[in-house]
Amino acid sequence: MAKIGFDNDKYLRLQSKCIRDRISQFGGKLYLEFGGKLFDDYHASRVLPGFKPDSKIRMLYELRNDAEIVIVISADDIEKNKRRGDLGITYDVDVLRLIDTFRERDLFVGSVVITRFHQQPSAIMFRKRLESLGIRVYQHYDIDDYPSNVSLIVSDDGFGKNDFIETQRSLVVVTAPGPGSGKMAVCLSQLYHEYKRGISAGYAKFETFPIWNLPLKHPVNLAYEAATADLSDVNMIDNYHMDAYGEMAVNYNRDIEIFPVLNTILTRISGQSLYRSPTDMGVNMVGYCIIDDAAVTDASKREVIRRYYNIACEKRKGLADASELQRIELIMNQLDITLENRKSAVAARKKEAETGGAPAAAIELDDGTIITGKTTTLLGASSAVLLNTLKHLAGIPDEIMLLSPSVIEPIQNLKVKNMGNRNPLLHIDEILIALAICAVSDEAAAKALAQLPNLRGVDAHSSVMLSNVDERTFKKLGVNLTCEPKSEMTNRLYF
Repeated sequence: MAKIGFDNDKYLRLQSKCIRDRISQFGGKLYLEFGGKLFDDYHASRVLPGFKPDSKIRMLYELRNDAEIVIVISADDIEKNKRRGDLGITYDVDVLRLIDTFRERDLFVGSVVITRFHQQPSAIMFRKRLESLGIRVYQHYDIDDYPSNVSLIVSDDGFGKNDFIETQRSLVVVTAPGPGSGKMAVCLSQLYHEYKRGISAGYAKFETFPIWNLPLKHPVNLAYEAATADLSDVNMIDNYHMDAYGEMAVNYNRDIEIFPVLNTILTRISGQSLYRSPTDMGVNMVGYCIIDDAAVTDASKREVIRRYYNIACEKRKGLADASELQRIELIMNQLDITLENRKSAVAARKKEAETGGAPAAAIELDDGTIITGKTTTLLGASSAVLLNTLKHLAGIPDEIMLLSPSVIEPIQNLKVKNMGNRNPLLHIDEILIALAICAVSDEAAAKALAQLPNLRGVDAHSSVMLSNVDERTFKKLGVNLTCEPKSEMTNRLYF
């Protein structure tokens, strides 16, 4: 098992208490802007071994009697059909997914806010769809010269023209499908309307990264820069915090740059601001819960290399530019790591060379064991390495075949002859389905299938880019996959 570097139970306790204290600080009502992912935070779980991907949602569950959720989506993003890169679904569809997910966890979703609304047809259709489902919808509008024109912003012609969101509980969690949706503006607009009604309320920000009480160049914080290479986020020392308290704190450039304006807006709304730095605005207890810095450091370095390969593949597909890759290369130099540090990648490239250039794959287990797989007439390299790894974990000898040709070949014939596929090799999910069927009567297959949970968190590498189907399956299994930025067919344009 990989070394644990993070105390998740302690985090849940400290984070819940910190939020409750902040609610009290503002007289009983808090608008909490939630940055990053509320659940399925796999970046945090990769760089902080022991952090559970659903930690934030579990923490909110502890506060469920006091909390309600407001989901924000930009009308421009609806109009452009903007998609989540990790899930491949549009932001408007993700709003529906988020509502379902929150409700399944007994969390109250109060409403949806459509920001930057100016009668976009797609936004109007989406509003009608939500209303037909019984979901309350509010509209917020563009404000000229936002956020610099404070006099206009904090007026009836600024925040005043936005719909006031009717909320019921003391903690209002404001979240969104992705960045740039307008979460902060929604929080500030609500404060304006609350104070106009004589109600005292406050604003705070929930961001996991960068971790404010770790050094600026700590691998965890550098891994965050790698994760946001497309946004050009840069970690910086919070000079406001240093001036106010004489202590170092880390924040990122956008929060530091906007702080003077944001603090002025808060002061205009309420007559004062309790914050003296952008770090003050945060409620982030992650840094207090790291229990093994060496484990966290190693995990963060692995994450930076993983990000490099991901961006390199995106660049190969025309979905990222060279500057993103260059930013990660600079981070790798700061951490004194190279691509050779990813053992699964080294092993996959070596296996490819040994087999005459045919695609190969490798998996590095938690104990450092390397398992490889090669392409055959029956199996692709990724399927082969998966089966080989399950056999190793189950203690099954190499000579025992988990899936015989008599099982695989009929499925290949079905794919090619009846379903129009050109490639007869089975995807990983198809291999697992076949293994599950064999497990009913085959003891070895059953033993191998039982090892699937032990793949979570292992590193894997393919010497070629995999199909979307195989990438998604590895992700569902919790495998940290990387690929060489090349296609199995060098002249291929579609992946």
